[in-house]
Amino acid sequence: MAARSRAHPYARLMLELRPNCECCDRDLALDDPTVVICSFECTWCADCAAALASICPNCGGGLVPRPIRPAGKLAANPPSSRRVFTAGLHERHLALR
Repeated sequence: MAARSRAHPYARLMLELRPNCECCDRDLALDDPTVVICSFECTWCADCAAALASICPNCGGGLVPRPIRPAGKLAANPPSSRRVFTAGLHERHLALR
């Protein structure tokens, strides 16, 4: 009999929980309640989100608090290690104002 996966049945549908701010590349703690995301999971620290007026410069959507995955679920459903960083994004967005 094949071993059963301990991952949640909707694991592929879960948020990535990216490790950094897409704008400044700051490392973001998984339990930081100030981290925000857009509906496409672009991920921002509180400082960059404030500078961006809580609007995602990639899609134009609003930024909302990133949910915190319970610590007991992290082993079976780990966060992403994929870093997304767009150098100069913050400056380009501010120049458009």
